[in-house]
Amino acid sequence: MAKKVVILGGGVAGMSAAHELCERGFQVSVYELKELQGGKARSMNVPDSAKDGRRPLPGEHGFRFFPRFYKHLPDTMARIPFPGNVNGVFGNLTEATRGELARYAKKPLVLVTRFPKNPADVEALLKEIFGGNDTGLTTDDLEFFAGRLWQLMSSCYERRLAEYEKISWWDFVGAEGRSEAYQHLLAIGLTRTLVAAKAKEASARTGGDILLQLIFDITTPGISADRLLNAPTNDAWLDPWLAYLKEKGVNYQLNSTVESINCDGHIITGATVSQNGKKFEVKGDYFISALPIEVVAKLLNKELLAADPKLKNLETLALCVAWMNGIQFYLKRNIDIVEGHTIYIDSEWALTSISQKQFWPSVNFQDLGDGTVKGILSVDISDWETPGTLFQKPFTKKYKCASECSRKEVMQEVWHQLKKSLNIDTEVLSDDMLHSWFLDSDIVIPDGDRPHPTVNLEPLLVNKQDTWKLRPEADCAIPNLFLASDYVRTYTDLATMEGANEAARRAVNAILERSESKEKPCELWNLHEPDLLAPWRIHDQQRFIKGLPWDGKAYGIWGLLSRFITFMIRIFKKFLDLFRGKHPHK
Repeated sequence: MAKKVVILGGGVAGMSAAHELCERGFQVSVYELKELQGGKARSMNVPDSAKDGRRPLPGEHGFRFFPRFYKHLPDTMARIPFPGNVNGVFGNLTEATRGELARYAKKPLVLVTRFPKNPADVEALLKEIFGGNDTGLTTDDLEFFAGRLWQLMSSCYERRLAEYEKISWWDFVGAEGRSEAYQHLLAIGLTRTLVAAKAKEASARTGGDILLQLIFDITTPGISADRLLNAPTNDAWLDPWLAYLKEKGVNYQLNSTVESINCDGHIITGATVSQNGKKFEVKGDYFISALPIEVVAKLLNKELLAADPKLKNLETLALCVAWMNGIQFYLKRNIDIVEGHTIYIDSEWALTSISQKQFWPSVNFQDLGDGTVKGILSVDISDWETPGTLFQKPFTKKYKCASECSRKEVMQEVWHQLKKSLNIDTEVLSDDMLHSWFLDSDIVIPDGDRPHPTVNLEPLLVNKQDTWKLRPEADCAIPNLFLASDYVRTYTDLATMEGANEAARRAVNAILERSESKEKPCELWNLHEPDLLAPWRIHDQQRFIKGLPWDGKAYGIWGLLSRFITFMIRIFKKFLDLFRGKHPHK
């Protein structure tokens, strides 16, 4: 008889675990809190937006982003059937070829997000190199930062974990003594706008590893480093996924609150779940907690901690969360801005956006809402604690941060920051373009005199420095309990859909081993690092074992190659200076 696995939480981790288990013959039940599947990845209907038989406008917890270095999630997506796609829902990913850094009072910086494929890509790349953009970064800044990147690339994995994990990104890149532009663009900007992290708190190892992956993606011929879905998330991915899981026999229950995980001090005996005000206990041979860190930490009880005292670390880890939530602007006139993501590098609230219509070719906008929406600008707010510029706190001269604003004030402040960033030489955004807007329903803002603070029902785990030691493996000391969420130790090592999928695979592999199953384990992929850099990593590993610091050197032919590369970089820099009309010695 098939073993039964109970999965608590039906986000990407829970659905990924269910997918791998049902394909291996297990009986699976999933219990998800929300009224829709997918957790943070879901899209949602904007309430009361559908008119005259049309579909509701699509809202998002935050826009989706599928970098090229993702391996686990694309593998799963390719195994989700989708009509007309040989590669399943993976075939619904489309490339973004450009990125943009939008700034206050300065022209935006347009970046190529893939290795050049055509003359337009080459032209854009040359503009990046030779355009002389006013970033405020000095040549010394760029050289110094390049040196930090080289140290990351040439350091062994053991050193990264033992040393770089324990220091912040701010300290690793030496931001304290650098220019304001360096601190703003390369220290703060690279963390807060992408993963809602703070440069002075985020782990240098995690931030550095992910930055390297993006750099390797862009500099390697092939697909773009930036991919998106070609329709709203549920349409292009989550609805087909849920349909596939149910077809394979998965019992997926929505609107299910996990009240407790019951333990007798040794094993899990069941889980108490409530639906529509009624409580019941679910039983199984194995249990997977795919709940977010802040949720599972509240479910810890003395019996669970007696069975595995290390779970106590989850209570500390649950404090390492930040807010990153979406707001959508529905427009009367479509604007594409750029063929990819825009990072609003000067925005007080660390905004990023994507103009959706250009990536949704099969979506008929006339069938949405009242039929007059022409475009959707989907924005993520990654800083909810920095003061804005429009609304002051009562009886003070201090401005409100996002978490202190009403929903309408959040909208108005974000819209203001967008216009300030985009309307430089021409008016890209204007008030008459705005049809309506939708702020993620996970942001709960009290009405009236606001006796209670704003609450975020689904915050995001941030990889703070020296927190790897707090993070658990997928299997724990409780023999029938397994963990599958983005806080679990993974190769991905970042709170992302990819990390959640990998964690789920690790939990499934642990169940396969524990149950002595003969089914093939789930495949796991480590982060990619070029073989060309292996000699430097090996050299550094030898130094690390001896207790010596990193020196970035290699010997023999690799040492000669290193010196040759350094020489060519210097020649290239002199060429750039001459090209820009500068004296090479100044």
